[in-house]
Amino acid sequence: MSKKEKRGKVWLAVAGLVKSSEGHWLVVNKRYGGLKGKWSLPAGFVDEGETADDAVIREVKEETGINCVVKGLIGLRTGVLSEEISDNLLVFELEPLNEEGIRHQENELYEARFIAPDELLQEKEASIMLHYLINQSDCVTKPGFDGLNPGDHFNYSAYKLFF
Repeated sequence: MSKKEKRGKVWLAVAGLVKSSEGHWLVVNKRYGGLKGKWSLPAGFVDEGETADDAVIREVKEETGINCVVKGLIGLRTGVLSEEISDNLLVFELEPLNEEGIRHQENELYEARFIAPDELLQEKEASIMLHYLINQSDCVTKPGFDGLNPGDHFNYSAYKLFF
C-alpha cells in the first residue's frame, strides 16, 4: 500500500514556523513533490495516535535536528487536490530549544537552515506560503490549552484547544 493510499482522501499535515533568537526562520529545501528545490517550512503528516502539535515537534526534529516547543497555532492552509483529496495543513509557531547543530534529513531534503525573512522574500525558490507568511505583519498566534476534559465518556487520551 502506498503512502497516498494509507492516508486516504483526507490528509492532515503540520508545518512549523521556527524563529531563531535573531528572528531568522528555519526553512528546508525539499528533494521531492511539488516543493522540490524550493524553500519551505519543515512539515509532515500527523501520525495515528498523536496530536497535531506533537506531530509538528516530531517533524521539525526529524527534518532538521532542532528541538522545539509549540508557542501556538498560526493558521490553516486547506485545499483540494485533483478535485478529490482534501489536503489540510496546520501551521504552528515554534520556539527552538537549540539553534546550533542543524542536520537535515538526507533522504527528504537538500538542506535546512535559518534564513532572514527579508532574504526569503528575495528568494525566487521560496514557497508561496513562505512569502505570504512573511508579508503578514498582523499574524496572531493562538496559544494552546490542555487543561480541559470534555467528559470521560469521550475517552480522549489527549485533548487540546488552540483559540
